[in-house]
Amino acid sequence: MTDVQGNVVDVPTEDGVADAYLARPADGRPRPGVLFYQDAYGLRPHLRSMADRLAAAGYTVLVPNVFYRLGRTPVVDLPEFIDPGADPTIWERLGPILAGLTSDLVKRDADAYLRWLAESPLVADGPVAITGYCMGSRLALWTAGAHPERVAAAAGFHGGALATDAPDSPHLEAPRITAELYFGHADEDPSLPPEQVARFEEALTAAGVRHTCEVYPAHHGYTQADTPAYDREAAERHWAALLELLKRAF
Repeated sequence: MTDVQGNVVDVPTEDGVADAYLARPADGRPRPGVLFYQDAYGLRPHLRSMADRLAAAGYTVLVPNVFYRLGRTPVVDLPEFIDPGADPTIWERLGPILAGLTSDLVKRDADAYLRWLAESPLVADGPVAITGYCMGSRLALWTAGAHPERVAAAAGFHGGALATDAPDSPHLEAPRITAELYFGHADEDPSLPPEQVARFEEALTAAGVRHTCEVYPAHHGYTQADTPAYDREAAERHWAALLELLKRAF
């Protein structure tokens, strides 16, 4: 583990400017780049601490505010401990925001995020990796499919709606993906029922995508320590799997 430096950066996009958190080893040397896609609750202290931990392992990590079209972070004011069960208005506020982030917008923004990483002197030459959480797992797949030449590895944890009947369902990206994938599903996850888990893996296998899919005995959101879903054992398992994937990629 190394000392880490973190700061806010601005990433120009076709539709404006996305604020983002950048974490990297404090020595300033270029390191492999990781694009870190947020969960639905947005860029906040817990995600910054996760990015710092990843940077301490030797990576330059960019965490964009994917809701930037609605304003800079925080787009939605949330409590320090996020519990939708205690405050149902949280999802009433977040629902329309998530619905507005289409796959087309995600892919367009991914161009900007990957370009920023490619041009940064803090990022080593070559392809990057992606990790995504909750909705960020879908973003990781859409990005890996749209930019196979730029993405060496992609991971997703407690992702939802990965293999739906929608025409832009993330699992339909499989034929375009060349990255190695790792997905850690949650077995207590209404957003990813067993039939979607099976459909997702079938699509990856049929497309010849190098992948590992595992089902963790945990609830949706198990990596997020500022929510009731957090499961320390599952979260540590996720860190081990993610870091092994990155070692293979770089």
